[in-house]
Amino acid sequence: MAYKINDDCISCGACADGCPTDAITEGDSKYVVDEEKCIDCGACADVCPVSAPAQA
Repeated sequence: MAYKINDDCISCGACADGCPTDAITEGDSKYVVDEEKCIDCGACADVCPVSAPAQA
C-alpha cells in the first residue's frame, strides 16, 4: 500500500529527497506521492519532521 502525505505537510522537501524511487513531487499545497512508483519502504516517513507521510 503506497504512502500518502497528509495536510500536516510543511513543503520542506525532505520526503522527496529521501525517496529512493523519486515517487514524491511538489504539489500545489503539499508534496504528493505517485502510487505507481511508491514501493512502501517508509523512507519518506523516516525523514519527515512533521510525520506527514503515512500509509494509505
